[in-house]
Amino acid sequence: MRRRILPRFFFLLATVLIAAEPQSKPLTILHFNDLHAQLEPKPDGTGGIAYLAAAIRREKAGCRSCLVLCAGDFVQGTPVSTVFRGVPVIEVANLLGIDAATLGNHEYDYGWRMVSQYLRTARFPFLVSNLVDAGGKTAAPPFKVLTAGGLRVAVIGAMTMDFRGLQTPDHIGPWHTLPVVETVRRYARQVRPRADIVVLLGHLNPAEEDQVLRDVPEVAVTIGGHTHTGFTEPKSHDGREMVRVRSSSGELGRLDLQVNPAEKNIVTSKWTRIPIGKSSIQPAADVAKAVAQWEAKVTGMMDVPIAESRRAWSGADLKALIERAIAEETGSDIGFCNRGGIRAELPQGTILVRHVWAVFPFDNLTVKGKFRGSQLPAAVTAGRTIDPDRIYTLVTNDFTAANQSQPSQLNSTGLEFPEIGPLQRDLLVEWVKKKKILE
Repeated sequence: MRRRILPRFFFLLATVLIAAEPQSKPLTILHFNDLHAQLEPKPDGTGGIAYLAAAIRREKAGCRSCLVLCAGDFVQGTPVSTVFRGVPVIEVANLLGIDAATLGNHEYDYGWRMVSQYLRTARFPFLVSNLVDAGGKTAAPPFKVLTAGGLRVAVIGAMTMDFRGLQTPDHIGPWHTLPVVETVRRYARQVRPRADIVVLLGHLNPAEEDQVLRDVPEVAVTIGGHTHTGFTEPKSHDGREMVRVRSSSGELGRLDLQVNPAEKNIVTSKWTRIPIGKSSIQPAADVAKAVAQWEAKVTGMMDVPIAESRRAWSGADLKALIERAIAEETGSDIGFCNRGGIRAELPQGTILVRHVWAVFPFDNLTVKGKFRGSQLPAAVTAGRTIDPDRIYTLVTNDFTAANQSQPSQLNSTGLEFPEIGPLQRDLLVEWVKKKKILE
């Protein structure tokens, strides 16, 4: 009898222990952020949306419960986006199998009315919980509950509170941001009873990301965007995870989770950063074809040689070159260009129109004003000998003028720029043409 009782006892004990363990389910999140219209690979061979598509499809193959998520900023950054106001980027992104995305601040670069066209064009939902009009209506649905492998995954979108300072007023229109943490917390609490796990797609600054991770326990996973540098390791707090990859289709993130639906939390997690580019994978043929069709529409205008450069231009040297160019083209004493508005380098060798458009993808107009030397801000006078009583003509762009109080701009107030000129980008093209040789 004793021999029969012991095996039966251990069998019952094992059954009880197994029943007591959390019944977790797998969830894989493939994610990217800040595509910035990088449809083709960069000059160094990294990125390219056809290569990103191939990586997504490879990772999804054999995945039992996958979601593909994007943390915003699809548009702005390359000529095909600027010429066609971002629409080609959304159309090609439809081929990526995206399940949800949040709006980024650059979705407003071509004016707030274009966003409604993106929402109509996209075959995936855009989400944003804290970007609202005067009546409190959100610019897109605040959240969506998706299903993956039997798991109910609530995905919430959020926009940085820096939004207003990242656009000119005419581009923003009636929209403004609500506090990130309070708004995300409210929607997370609202949707959590209907979901097994809550995920935030946050187009946020790093401080906002950290605050959500720390102060919104209802959000188990935060997928970051807006900052173009990715993490080397996930950030964790009390069992919650935050991840972010490099911008411009340079990386794809893969977050493999085991989720406990009963507790709505993460049991285990593993994060992998997957490099994207010519050296890592073959492009998806259908996506490469779509890209080629759109690029063919701008190549005649963009791939036109305008000068030769004896060296590459970047950083402070490129900033000084641009400021010299816009000052000379407008007959001004001083030019000012904010570093954040410079989005690429000028290469050594043949300079194409495309290269200048990559440096200045934004449709910023030049603006001029006259000021006494004593009125000029330190951002302008640094390194210059200024006569405090002399009248100087200062040229910059309309974005800088509208946001002049920001430290990254003029860090000043009350400067008026009544004279409006051509696009900053067009002035640089004309100046480079005239120079013929940059050295």
